[in-house]
Formats: sequence, structure tokens, C-alpha cells
Amino acid sequence: MDNMEYNQNNYYVQQKDSLAHQYVRVYGWMFLGLIITGLVAYFTVTGPILDLIANRFTILLFFVAELALVWYLSSRTMRMQYVTAATVFILYSALNGITMSLILLAYTTFSIAYVFLITAAFFGFMSIYGVITKQDLTSMGSLLFMGLIGIIIASIVNILLRNEMLYWIISFIGVAVFLGLTAYDSQKIKKIHAAYAGTDREKNVAIIGALSLYLDFINLFLFILRLLGRRR
Repeated sequence: MDNMEYNQNNYYVQQKDSLAHQYVRVYGWMFLGLIITGLVAYFTVTGPILDLIANRFTILLFFVAELALVWYLSSRTMRMQYVTAATVFILYSALNGITMSLILLAYTTFSIAYVFLITAAFFGFMSIYGVITKQDLTSMGSLLFMGLIGIIIASIVNILLRNEMLYWIISFIGVAVFLGLTAYDSQKIKKIHAAYAGTDREKNVAIIGALSLYLDFINLFLFILRLLGRRR
């Protein structure tokens, strides 16, 4: 083996190691976000802050603040310092825990637990598929985004219509869309990492990747809960 071939093989090994470390960071941050959300949701429904979310105006403010924060983080993560981006992600996870506490009040603990396990299994399978597949999922991303917009519009319309059939259709489509987005976002991390590998923003990829997968998991969980969850 000549020096050129050796250096090339060594380069590929280093690239694979770098990507592997990046995925460890991504899923580490995502799981941390889910843990924070779960803990905050639990302490919200068991503590004095429950009186705050009982007020419709207050919970609306939390929702608006949450949307503003996720938009800010999504659009500016790669321009932030790593510590700043990580702090904002943790703050968003905690804020989402407050709004997610409404789920704990609406559904039984048992149904939340088994839906979480089902979501974790589906999410894990699609995420692994996105990482290992050789198929380029870029084109699928555009279709999934259109599907997501359709879900949002249909959900808003159904707030007025209160059509049960439309409710179930939206829920099934929502599960399909976020399963696809899980695979798509898992693969997209490779491309983002390749663009920033070796730069001072390399670690920021972990935050933007964790945020995307965190949102996929949460939304997948909510749609499956609508289908399988048992209300109190």
C-alpha cells in the first residue's frame, strides 16, 4: 500500500469517526431534551405552577413563547456559540415541558407510557434507516414538508369543523409524515456535518440535529397518542 492510498484510507476512517461522534452528540442532546421535557411536565402537574397553566391566557403565552424560541433556535443555531445554542435548546425543552404537561392531565399515565414506548420503537427504526440507507431522501423531504403544511392547515380548519373523521385522518397522516421526517432528518445530519466538519461550528450541528429529531419525536408521540391514548 503506497502513501497516497494509506492517507486516503486514513482520511475516510477519520471522517467516519468524526460523523460517529457527531451522531453521539446529536442523540445525546435529543435524549437530554426529552428527559428535561418529561421532568418539567411532571413537576408542573404536581406543583404550584399548575395553577398558572389552568389559565387560558397564561398557557397561550407559553405556547407563543415556545414557538418564538424554536423559530429563533432553528434559524440562528449555526451562528451562535455552542454553549449559547445548547442553553437555548435546554430552555426550549423546559418550556415545552410546561405546555406538554397538559397531556399528563388529559391522558392516563398507563397510555402515555405505552405510547411513549411505541413512539420510541418507531422513531428508533426510522432513525436507523435514515442513517444507514444509501438512498438519497432529499426529494422526500420536500413532499414531507408539504404534508406537514397540509396537516397544519387541516388541523386549523378542523378546530372550527370539529369533524371526527377528519380528526382521525389528520392523525394517521401525521404519524406517516413524522416517521418520514425522522428518517429524513437523521440522514440530513450527515450533510450538515460534512459542511461544518473541522470548523468552530462543528458542535453546533449537534444542537440543530437534536432539535430536529426532538421535534420529530414529540410530534410523532402526540399523533400516536391521539390514535391510541386513553383519556381520563
